[in-house]
Amino acid sequence: MNDISKGDGAPPLRRSIHPGSGRRRAAPFPRGRVLRQEEVAAVKALLGDLPRERALLIEYLHLIQDREGCLPEGHLHALSEELRIPMAEVYEVATFYAHFDVVGSQEEPPPKVTVRICDSLSCALAGAEGLVRSLQDQHLPGVRVVRAPCMGACHRAPAAEVGHRPVDHANAAKIRDLALRGEVHPEIPTYEGFDSYVKAGGYSVLRACLAGARQVKDVVAALSDGGLRGLGGAGFPTGRKWELVRAEKAPRLMAVNGDEGEPGTFKDRVYLEREPHKFLEGMAIAAWAVEADAVFLYMRDEYPAVLRILKAELPRLEAAGLLAHTKVHVRRGAGAYICGEESAMIESIEGKRGYPRHRPPYVAQVGLFGRPTLVNNVETLYWVPSILEKGAAWFAGQGKNGAKGLRSYSVSGRVKQPGMVLTAAGSTCRDLIDLCGGMADGHHFKAYLPGGASGGILPAYMADIPLDFGRLEKHGCFVGSHAVVILSHKDDMKAVALNLMRFFEDESCGQCTPCRNGTEKAVALMGAERWNAELLADVSQVMADASICGLGQAAPNPVKCVFKYFPEDLR
Repeated sequence: MNDISKGDGAPPLRRSIHPGSGRRRAAPFPRGRVLRQEEVAAVKALLGDLPRERALLIEYLHLIQDREGCLPEGHLHALSEELRIPMAEVYEVATFYAHFDVVGSQEEPPPKVTVRICDSLSCALAGAEGLVRSLQDQHLPGVRVVRAPCMGACHRAPAAEVGHRPVDHANAAKIRDLALRGEVHPEIPTYEGFDSYVKAGGYSVLRACLAGARQVKDVVAALSDGGLRGLGGAGFPTGRKWELVRAEKAPRLMAVNGDEGEPGTFKDRVYLEREPHKFLEGMAIAAWAVEADAVFLYMRDEYPAVLRILKAELPRLEAAGLLAHTKVHVRRGAGAYICGEESAMIESIEGKRGYPRHRPPYVAQVGLFGRPTLVNNVETLYWVPSILEKGAAWFAGQGKNGAKGLRSYSVSGRVKQPGMVLTAAGSTCRDLIDLCGGMADGHHFKAYLPGGASGGILPAYMADIPLDFGRLEKHGCFVGSHAVVILSHKDDMKAVALNLMRFFEDESCGQCTPCRNGTEKAVALMGAERWNAELLADVSQVMADASICGLGQAAPNPVKCVFKYFPEDLR
């Protein structure tokens, strides 16, 4: 779990209840505690007139964390009474998510300011480890330093957050100044607002749908003919998914997966911080097409500016009558990569731990609150209005090398100009390097991750393979969320794979033994000077074959690729 250090020259905090500890070995819960009236009053005042619903547990934990800077044990006790659920349920949820700090009655609360520094691969390449050490050595008063997984700012590495304020191209001086001044709130980027979007013709497609000028079958056909697929990683045909959900018995719901946590991925964040209404229009069209009574928009906590943008812009849609056919609820994640898996996200929206569900039944049949549920990714919905406005042929014709459509590739690592590259689906890694201005000075192309942490690692001589769904599987890789991390001759593939496996170990939900113990065992084996090929192959096979969800199943991919493509790095 994330390391914690404290300012004022004090030694690291020795807390019995560590953020996220409920995923593995949770501390024993102190039984027999007496609830104090002041704790009840504090929670009642915080909740005000909000509904006392079990599904809102995580939202209310955020309210307490934001107000108190932690989750005091007494407040959790009072919250369990308010929601009329067992304290054990509150505790297991609070200790599952890394952004919650449960503090016992006899423990000190954490320092006022939390600095999170991303140590995922792209940021590690940019010097995140040295940044962590530098800040820890400074012993800043009232500040703690926490290692954190990918923050969706890989193109601006190293990335950090001071409270909820993202810091791009972070360095110790910049972070120190923000932390000591208490600047912990996000800066809102310049984005296209409601009025500007409408003036440019925005929401015309949605209005046509709501007015009956467009038929659902025609909309679905356009998406299918255009080749739009799920762009969160799975690549399932969007039109087909809408048909499957619509065929299920009403009432139906919809969930938007905005938990963009795959290391190396930041495309959704770029769109949401620039053109939120194009996505929102696509979302509203999808809800209309499947007749969803409500939409639950699940957004990761690492995107505080996006959360504020949504809070400001959604009321504009409601006031304009553009959401009369459904009701949109925004749900805030709490630091758990596993919630990018659709069934785990649904569990989280319901106020539970983010445990993936066994399938069947699939979420299209039994999803949110037991109802058939359409789940779409942010970028998938972003393209819906354009396809319907310009036509299926326009979108399909944008691809190359046999692929259809446009793709938003998140490119980071050893290139001169990392960033989101919007180009033809089916582009190659070599194409992307060229579009990013070539390799960074002093670096020679050695390898690349075609699909984030879980997509495997390929050598430079395989850089001409089209990066599209179904093209990389025969090589032991996949394109996933189209997160491409470029590596150079200065990068040790063993160290790269170990960084990725540590991420999976930290982010395993702990539900199944193959993933929980397998990632931990793999990290131990990979930390040795010489890798034990037989044992690593055995652990990898068990994880791939027996894990419940894609996290554990894909975690061994980088290890397998190092053995297969980079034997020289093992010598």
